[in-house]
Amino acid sequence: MEKTFVIIKPDGVKRHLIGQILHEYERNGLEIADMKMIHADVDTVKAHYAEHVEKPFFQELVDYLTSGPIVILVLQGEDAVARVRALNGATNPEEAGVNTIRALYAVSLSENTVHASDSLESAEREIGIWFN
Repeated sequence: MEKTFVIIKPDGVKRHLIGQILHEYERNGLEIADMKMIHADVDTVKAHYAEHVEKPFFQELVDYLTSGPIVILVLQGEDAVARVRALNGATNPEEAGVNTIRALYAVSLSENTVHASDSLESAEREIGIWFN
């Protein structure tokens, strides 16, 4: 049973989409292993996005993720990492498949409603950062 990490970002929380997003994961056979709503601090967000620190959009990511409450969760199930990424759709909502979470709910490339780990290694690292 794999575990993966998900963030429902500030735009999803602000627009009251938590229930709909959780429903998509659960109806697709994933279980919520842990979950909490928090207001992310700058240091945690910087640790999360450490691989992007030299990129021009880094500060925008930090500012966005700390702009309001977020929901962090650990989902588990068979092939959880790949399944969650497929359910979320492409990072750019204009490229996301029909009926994916980002196609349905994302506002823009920068406000794309959800984050999910891209590998088992990332999931382990991200769970450790957020659920320490």
